[in-house]
Amino acid sequence: MFSQIAGKNAERLKANPYPGRGIVLGAASDGKKLIQIYWIMGRSENSRNRVFVRDDDFVRTKAYDESKLTDPSLIIYYPLKAIGNYHIISNGDQTDTVYDFLKSGSSFEEALMSRTFEPDAPNYTPRITGIIELNGRNIYSLAIVKTQLGNPETCVRNFFHYEKPIPGVGHCIHTYAGDGNPLPSFEGEPYLMPVPDSAQEALDMYWDLLNPDNRISLLVKTIDIKTGQVEILIKNRHS
Repeated sequence: MFSQIAGKNAERLKANPYPGRGIVLGAASDGKKLIQIYWIMGRSENSRNRVFVRDDDFVRTKAYDESKLTDPSLIIYYPLKAIGNYHIISNGDQTDTVYDFLKSGSSFEEALMSRTFEPDAPNYTPRITGIIELNGRNIYSLAIVKTQLGNPETCVRNFFHYEKPIPGVGHCIHTYAGDGNPLPSFEGEPYLMPVPDSAQEALDMYWDLLNPDNRISLLVKTIDIKTGQVEILIKNRHS
């Protein structure tokens, strides 16, 4: 049942021309690895002028052509970091906020309670964040910080926690419901999406699902449940 629903949702994502930035957290189909998937899309020249680059066990964004970079404030950040048994992924500099809070002994939730949506009127893009806690229970969580129906006077923070991941299935959240002007924010709960066996299969599958005109970069990280060993793969439109 779960795999059938996830398959239908994959077709829905493929038909969406502009889901924006997105995260999938879940378990590989072999049940041996947990997985993090993150992509970025772009419509403007500044947004499209980006690539993912590896920075040891972290990943950061950088301008593909530095001469064309006009505003780095919301597009240059670390989407992927880890500290201890915590593996963090997000669509902005709140990755650093979560990292710093965990390092000081505070929680994922406390970190995001200190943040709000992006100040990019009129879209007020949501901040989406995920975390995997590799501790025997293998819990993962997703969060979204956004306006209430586009009203910047409000801030809504939703947290979703998942225990006992289902092999071959993950949960997906992204910034936008679809294309528009202003861009409509994601609504509802994260939805089920398929997760294949390997990082390479996931990279190939999700790159194919994303709209070819708007996709920019994609990363996949797998974490071995028993050993904690990680694998990180990246695919960029600008290679």
